[in-house]
Amino acid sequence: MKKQGTVVRWDEQRGFGFIRCHATSQDIFFHIRDCTGGIQPPLNATVDFEEIHAGGKGPRAMAVRAAQRNAPLPANRSTAQSAPVNPRTPRTPQGRPSSREAPTPSLVGIGSLSLVWAALLVWGVLQHRLPAIALAAAFAVNATTFFVYWLDKHAARKGQWRTKEDTLHLFGLAGGWPAARLAQQVLRHKTIKPSFQMTYWVTVWLHLGSLCSYLFWEQLKPLLNL
Repeated sequence: MKKQGTVVRWDEQRGFGFIRCHATSQDIFFHIRDCTGGIQPPLNATVDFEEIHAGGKGPRAMAVRAAQRNAPLPANRSTAQSAPVNPRTPRTPQGRPSSREAPTPSLVGIGSLSLVWAALLVWGVLQHRLPAIALAAAFAVNATTFFVYWLDKHAARKGQWRTKEDTLHLFGLAGGWPAARLAQQVLRHKTIKPSFQMTYWVTVWLHLGSLCSYLFWEQLKPLLNL
């Protein structure tokens, strides 16, 4: 049965939410894979859907998509003239501009920090304050971090089991934060959640602070009266 309702809840981690419809007594469950084209409608958006009942688990929405509103035709024309569309405007598979396109994080600031971080690693190895394998380990951690972000993005699109945010942050804390930022930009992933971005930057500064403390511990001792 086709109905229309409003998205009242969405769980970003698990990829499911609920739709409220005046024609149904309880909120209706839906999963990201139940959305047409795999496109998640934003919170409070009006959506069209088909309600089903299976397994005694309550109502479920299928074929969920943003509600279409037909604009009236001009009185002096038989066909409405389409408004010009900016070719750079992101569009959904249905041809409509996406209302929930993730902003692209800048790589300028993180690129400068990455150069400082790489220079510290090389300097530490040359000064024998870090083992030579530290450089290979840093590369491996960053390659793995990017791959884990890709897996999580792929799972989000397919409605599969997601990687926990804490796991993503642990990779960043271990030194994979440059690749994490690159993945966020290239994959357009995890960029619209303020709490995730805030924690990401905490991992960046914690890692850099720990590395500097380890490399310059002897110089810091007199300052700390140790």
